[in-house]
Amino acid sequence: MEGELASPHKGKTGQRRIWNAFLYSIDGIKDAVRHEAGFRQEVLLALVLIPIALVLSVGGIGKALMIGSIFLVLVTELMNSAVEAAIDRISPERHELSKRAKDLGSAAVFISLMNVVVVWVLVLFG
Repeated sequence: MEGELASPHKGKTGQRRIWNAFLYSIDGIKDAVRHEAGFRQEVLLALVLIPIALVLSVGGIGKALMIGSIFLVLVTELMNSAVEAAIDRISPERHELSKRAKDLGSAAVFISLMNVVVVWVLVLFG
């Protein structure tokens, strides 16, 4: 029964699967950099904020929270881009459910960005 539900594209196991997953992840990051302006902007933000977090005189937990909040933005942007790509693949036509899916993804990115602000303010001034 499990085989019936599994994707026919998931044939690799063990170390080969891990290696393939790594390569697919690199491809995804390259595609995001190439095609997603929001992701490029957030990578630039990360390239500025992560070194700042590392040199600030805050404890290890504070640094981890600050850097983790930035990585959360990148992850959320990647997920938002994946939703948008899937919606656009399904149909280029305007549809209320497509708009809702894209708006919800955008809202998730916005909330993750607000999380960066809250975490940094609390670590630095809380």
